[in-house]
Amino acid sequence: MKTSIILGLAAFATLLVSCGKPSQETKPIRKDVTETVFASGALEANGTYSLTSQTDGYLIEVNFEEGDIVKEGQIIAVVDNKQSIFNNKSANALYEISRSNLSPNAPSIVQAKNSSLVAKQKMELDSAQAGRYKKLFESNSVSRTEYDNIQLQYQTSKANYANSLENYNLVKQQAEQQVIINEAQKDVNRNLSGNNEIAAVFNGKVYKKFKQKGDFIRKGDAIATIGESNFIYAKVSIDESSISKVKIGQEAIIKLNPNKEKAYKGKVAEIFPAFDEATQSFTCKLYFTDSLDFRVINTQLQSNIIIGETKNALLIPRNYLKYGGYVEVKGKKNPVKITTHIISSDWVMVEDGITENDVIITDNIK
Repeated sequence: MKTSIILGLAAFATLLVSCGKPSQETKPIRKDVTETVFASGALEANGTYSLTSQTDGYLIEVNFEEGDIVKEGQIIAVVDNKQSIFNNKSANALYEISRSNLSPNAPSIVQAKNSSLVAKQKMELDSAQAGRYKKLFESNSVSRTEYDNIQLQYQTSKANYANSLENYNLVKQQAEQQVIINEAQKDVNRNLSGNNEIAAVFNGKVYKKFKQKGDFIRKGDAIATIGESNFIYAKVSIDESSISKVKIGQEAIIKLNPNKEKAYKGKVAEIFPAFDEATQSFTCKLYFTDSLDFRVINTQLQSNIIIGETKNALLIPRNYLKYGGYVEVKGKKNPVKITTHIISSDWVMVEDGITENDVIITDNIK
């Protein structure tokens, strides 16, 4: 990735031979200059995603091919996972059992209800007995000990009745909780069983098929790459020394590797906010403003992003520039220090130090 200069015309140089050592001389030229940043990349479909399996098993159905258009929710593959089917059946059965345990005729509820009725009858009987003994005690017909024993018996029956009511409510509550738990497990297993069917997440085109019918697939394995069918863009990498020059909306010239003779116009549409550690570069999206007639994703490409234009710029060939920013000027004893703006592989844009009337010399002949 580099900054380059695009010119419409090359300079002319004169070859000289002095004391057996060849050299060249030329004059700087004035030209309109387009400054670009080079970026390589590949074609990619907008909204591309990998459709993955959510369970393990063998693919017993694969209902798509590369190039097919699929709809959101369309089942395009089925995984044979018998364990999830068995779990789903078991969860449904347990849910139905828990619902029956919540009915008024459920054995545990009937038992708790009957226990509370018996306790209530015992309490009412002991209450009447306590009333009678109170009157007898007040008439000195029974002893204090007999009266206290009857009162204790009544209080015990009263507490037992309260406990039986709490137990009845607790049995009902536990039955209700079990229904909730089993219903949730039933829904979970139904969803897991549904994972056996792999459906398209969004509308799109199948660009890549990774699995065939009969293949064993694990959870997380991709079976297809899907993206928008009519929106292809260029995804390019730009090094960190050049990314500060790239802005949204800048024009770009894009050439696909299969046909480098043809150029497409585009523009910078997005600059990713994070640095890509794998490629040690920044990533940009270039949208095509020309009609794209080659639409195979992952096709490698090269692009030049136009970051500036300079009218009537002063240029010298790159091989005339010496180390440290000096040039040899004809008629001057010492090399002349120049100020440069852009240095590309072929050209140097000069800001100060020489004019178009100077003749410059080099022995770095290419």
